[in-house]
Amino acid sequence: MQFSRFPRVRLANLPTPLEEMSNLSKALGGPRLFVKRDDSTGLGFGGNKVRKLEFLMGEALEKKADTVITTGGVQSNHARQTAAAAKRLNLKPILVLRGEKPKLHKGNLLLDTLLGAELRFVRASNSEEADQIAYEIASQIKQNGGIPYVIPTGGSVPTGCLGYVVAALEIVSQIEQKGIEIDYTVVANGSSGTQTGLTLGFKALHSGIKVIGVSVSHSKEELKHQILRLGNQTAGKLEIDTQLDEEDIVVYDEYVGPGYTVPTRECIEAIKLLARTEGLFLDPIYTGKAMAGLIDLIKKGVLKKGQNVLFIHTGGTPALFAEEEIFQDV
Repeated sequence: MQFSRFPRVRLANLPTPLEEMSNLSKALGGPRLFVKRDDSTGLGFGGNKVRKLEFLMGEALEKKADTVITTGGVQSNHARQTAAAAKRLNLKPILVLRGEKPKLHKGNLLLDTLLGAELRFVRASNSEEADQIAYEIASQIKQNGGIPYVIPTGGSVPTGCLGYVVAALEIVSQIEQKGIEIDYTVVANGSSGTQTGLTLGFKALHSGIKVIGVSVSHSKEELKHQILRLGNQTAGKLEIDTQLDEEDIVVYDEYVGPGYTVPTRECIEAIKLLARTEGLFLDPIYTGKAMAGLIDLIKKGVLKKGQNVLFIHTGGTPALFAEEEIFQDV
């Protein structure tokens, strides 16, 4: 796979560490557990979106953009990382955030404010509606002589997925260096870009690693369709013969709970467990739910003793500081 022909700007501290979680493995009595520390990518408190933004911002610069517009929830990790990348590259960030403007800016929203991003709070029932508003803003900027670049929610487009195809290469290299094999990789799925890139990359490399996505919002049927479409679009962009089929895609939606941004009891317990066994912090929207899913899959025997399982820590920890009330009684 040739990546040099795609515009890319280096934003992340790579490679991120791949560490064993021996205390958590012992506590759960299941498979041998590892963590890929993509919370340590560096820029703007880090997170998985920085990998995607290397290619997305590279494309924006190639198009000579002066403004970057993206969308997300009020506590969007992607929006925060996009704003940080834009400021690093002297571009103007406009964040289209779904929801009401809160009285206090906390968590990611506080960081957006510190970054000097232009915040637009909109009434949109889903990411598609928010993306449409972003394109309308872009049209207005064009009429005024600006050059906007729109990044849809989560950066989950083929250009963004390239970041996690590269991550798959990085992971395979690391496990070879460590002399270990990985049977399963578990990752939170919000807009599918990270799971898509990993699934395509691992398959193209004939690694034998199966990716398990844990949905934080959408149904597994919706996400499977999205991954299949996005994965094969990304393969076409890379001009490789690898194609995803339905058997390549595993998604669980049993751990969403009441809805997106609403932490479940199991999510809160998972956050506490990882903090108290490994000294690692998860967030209450993405990684907490993904870890709750991993723990339950061990309890159910889907992930078994004797296997090696890699958890992708996609970051998002600033959201902890917007939900402090849920941890007051822990």
